Amino acid sequence: MKLGVNVPNFGPGTRPGVLRGWAETVEGLGFDLLMVSDHVVVTPDVAGQYPAPFYEPFTTLSWLAGITTRIRLGTTVLIVPYRHPLLTARMAANLQDLSGGRLVLGVGVGWARQEFEALGVPYERRGALTDEHLRVMRLAWQDEEDYRAGHIPIWVGGGSDAALRRAVLLGDAWHPLRFTLPWLDERMDRLAAVAETLGCATPVLAPRILLRLTTTPVTGEGRRAGEGTLDQVMDDLDRLRLLGAETVLLDPFNGDPDETNHPETAWHLLETVAAAYTKEHS
Repeated sequence: MKLGVNVPNFGPGTRPGVLRGWAETVEGLGFDLLMVSDHVVVTPDVAGQYPAPFYEPFTTLSWLAGITTRIRLGTTVLIVPYRHPLLTARMAANLQDLSGGRLVLGVGVGWARQEFEALGVPYERRGALTDEHLRVMRLAWQDEEDYRAGHIPIWVGGGSDAALRRAVLLGDAWHPLRFTLPWLDERMDRLAAVAETLGCATPVLAPRILLRLTTTPVTGEGRRAGEGTLDQVMDDLDRLRLLGAETVLLDPFNGDPDETNHPETAWHLLETVAAAYTKEHS
């Protein structure tokens, strides 16, 4: 099982030099994947969680592709309805080609109603638009001579029945975000049932989990995967591996935008986890 890192491409401390530092640190520690988030307009509902500056993901990943050499690069998650599907297909194909085939496209339907309004996209149709756009993108990529896309893995985010159906029909992997393990167990059973009903293979599990280390164990039903002592985090990773996860994305951002002013704290945390994981699986 491979490990990746969700890198904050937003917040008061985020600047080009900091993003470069993130990329060099994550690749240098041996992680397999670096992912960033997506917003186009920092409306008040977005700013409450992810304040400006917010670096657009395709632009950011294209720049980071030139800084890095090995690590895969992706989105967690690209809000599919925000862009015309042929534009998204073109940008993704170009990034896949320019990066040497390192792109992973995590996708979702979005949640920020004010941002949808600012972009002139109907919020109520975001699910249907996501399905429609993904189908158009896959058709576009079939024209290899024009797009030169190769195979771009699509990881479908979301935990609703509609998201699970989307993952089965249109994705290469299911990409749930920041969850408890009991919730994941229930949704994995549901995912398998949806796949069986549709007569399709169950998509691979590729989750994104919180990464928050504590000095004492975190207990209770609300404990999310990746939250607790180092031993608890290692146990969570082993459990995800046994569930069939091929890649787990670690998310060290705990919700306070001021964290972006001190990236070294997260880098040290990632170094601790990378060392423990390597020792345990070497």
